[in-house]
Amino acid sequence: MTETTAPIDLASGFDPVSFDTWRQLVDKALKGADYERRLVAKTADGLRIDPIYTRADALAGVDGIAPGGAPFTRGTSESAQDLGWQIHQRVVEADPAAANKVIMDELDGGANGLVLQIAGPGQNGIRITSVGDAATCLPGVYVDYAPIQLVGGIGGLEAAKHFLGALAAVKKEEGGTAVSRLNVDPVGTFARYGSTWAPIETALAETVTFAREAAQADRPISSVLVDATVPHEAGASEAQELAFLAAALVTYLRAFEAAGVSAKDAFPQIAFALSVDTDLFLNAAKVRAARTIIARIAEASGASAADLHITAITSSRMMAKRDPWTNMLRTTSACAAAAFGGANAITVLPFTWVLGLPDRFARRIARNTQLVLQEESLLGRVVDPLGGSWYVEKLTNDLAQKAWGLFQDIEAKGGLIAVLSSGALQDDIAKMVEARTKAVATGRQELTGVSVFPFLGNDGVKVKPYPQVDATGAAVIRPLTPHRTSEAFEALRNAGDEFEASTGKRKSVFMANLGEIAEHNRRSQWMWNFLAAGGIEGLTSSEGYKSAEEAAADFKASGATVACICSSDEVYARDAETVAKALKAAGAQQILLAGKPGELEAALRTAGVNDFIFAGQNAVEVLGGLHKTIG
Repeated sequence: MTETTAPIDLASGFDPVSFDTWRQLVDKALKGADYERRLVAKTADGLRIDPIYTRADALAGVDGIAPGGAPFTRGTSESAQDLGWQIHQRVVEADPAAANKVIMDELDGGANGLVLQIAGPGQNGIRITSVGDAATCLPGVYVDYAPIQLVGGIGGLEAAKHFLGALAAVKKEEGGTAVSRLNVDPVGTFARYGSTWAPIETALAETVTFAREAAQADRPISSVLVDATVPHEAGASEAQELAFLAAALVTYLRAFEAAGVSAKDAFPQIAFALSVDTDLFLNAAKVRAARTIIARIAEASGASAADLHITAITSSRMMAKRDPWTNMLRTTSACAAAAFGGANAITVLPFTWVLGLPDRFARRIARNTQLVLQEESLLGRVVDPLGGSWYVEKLTNDLAQKAWGLFQDIEAKGGLIAVLSSGALQDDIAKMVEARTKAVATGRQELTGVSVFPFLGNDGVKVKPYPQVDATGAAVIRPLTPHRTSEAFEALRNAGDEFEASTGKRKSVFMANLGEIAEHNRRSQWMWNFLAAGGIEGLTSSEGYKSAEEAAADFKASGATVACICSSDEVYARDAETVAKALKAAGAQQILLAGKPGELEAALRTAGVNDFIFAGQNAVEVLGGLHKTIG
C-alpha cells in the first residue's frame, strides 16, 4: 500500500457547478413560486438563513482562527478534553440527606458534576440554612473531580456562604482540579424575581466581597454567575439572551472595579450559563457566539477569556406537560446543540421536569442522554465539529453582531439595571413572546405532541408535585417571568379534562367524513389532530358516508352538538351543501367544514356551514371558540 500526503481532489470526477446553475435548477423546481418565501428562513431576530452556503459566504479571517485561540469562537482548548464536556445533573430534593442520596445516584450513574438547586422565595430546591445542611449534601462527593454548582435564586448568597464553609471541610483529593461554582447572581435574580436579597447595588457589593473570600479558598472555586437562562425562559430571542449576558458581565466587572478588583482578577470568579433548545445549529452558534462576545469584553477589560466556563442547560421553555415523553426528543436535540457548540458542561433536565419532582427513571434518562451522545456518538471527541461550516460560521458571526448591537443599546440607556428598572427589556422580550405565540398558534412553529400529533388521553406519566414555594416578596421591577411555549394549547387541554371530570364525557365534534377513504382521509386525519390539540375528541370513522341521510343519522346518535364535514374539494362541490342541510335538520348547533371553501363559501353558508377550519388559522382562538360552543 502506497502512502502519500498529497491532497486528493474528491470532486475531480465531476463537472464544476456554479451557484447560478444551482439557482436555475431550483427556480425550475419551484415553478414560479417565490424563492425568498419558500426557501429562505429567518430567526426570531430576523437573521437570514439561506438554503445553501458556498465558499463565497466564508468569513474573512476565519481560516486563521484555531481552537484555543482568541476570540475563542472555536473553543477554549486546542484539543479534545476527555469525552468533550462535563455531565452536570440537577438535584432538587428538599431534604439535604435525601439530596445526597440523589447526588450519589447521579454520580454512580455517570454524572461527573452536580447542580444543586437551593430552596428559597419563589424557588423549589434543597433547604440550606446552615453549613451543616450544606455539608449533609456532600458525603461521598469528591468535589475536586465532580464539582458542584449552585442555583441559588434570592437565597443564593446565603447558600453560597454555607457551601463555602462546607467545602473547606471536605478532604482535598490529590490531582483533582475541578472548579466548584457557587454562582451568586444578584443581576439574574433581580431580573427573574424583580428584587433580590438586598437593594441591587448593595447585593452587587456583597457579591464582590464574597468573591474575594471565595478566591482565598484552598481549592479552585468561582463565585459569580452570568445567567442568560433568565431571559431565555422568559421568552427572549437568541440575540437578546446574548445581549443580556454581555450587559450582565459588564455590570459585574464594574462592581468588581468599584471595589478595587481588576477585571483580570475578576474573570476567574465568573462563570456563564446558557439555555439550549431544539434548533441544533442556531443554538450551537449561540454557544460559539457567547464565547466571542465574552472574549471581546475580556480583551477590552485587560483580562483573558482563555478559561471561561459555559454551562448549557436544556430549556424548560421548550418542554411540554402533555405527552411529556416527547421531551426526550427535545432534550436530546438540545444536548447535541450544546455539544456541537462546545459547552464546557451540560445539564439535561429530566423529561418530567415541568410536571413535578423527577423520579429515578426520569433522572436516569436525562443522564443517559448525555452518556449516549458522549460514549456512543462521540460528539465530544472533535474540537468544534462545526468549525469550517460556512453556514454555521456565518450564523455565529451574524448572531454575535446582532447581540452586540443590542448590548450597545442597553449600555447607551444606562446599563442592564437601568434598562430592567425602566421595563424596556421586558417590553422587548414580550414582543418576541407575542410573535412566537402567534407562530405556534398558526402552525408556523409546530410542537410535537402539543399542536401536532397530540396524544388525547392518559399518557401514563405520574409524578410527585413540587412542594409549594414561599412567596418572593415585593418586586421593585417587573420580573422576567418564565413561561413555556406550549402553555396556550395546554390550557385548552386542561379545559377539556375539567369538562370530562365534571360530566363523565369528553368534549367532542362529530366528523362527517364523506366518500371513500382516499377522498376524505387527508382532511379527516388533519381535523382529528387539530381538535385533539385542543382537548376535543373527533368522533370519526375510517369509512366515509355515502349519503347525507347516513351522516345525519349517525350525528344524531352521537350526542354531539357540533359537526365537521371532511372530504376533498371535489366531494364538497358535489355533496357538502346537501350534507350541511341534513346535519342542520338533525340538530347540529354548529357546522364546520375542513378546508378553504373558495367559490363555494356563500352557498355553503346558506346551507348551514358556520365556519371553515384550515391550516394557518389561529388554532388557539378557533379551539377556544369551540370549547365555548360545546361547553
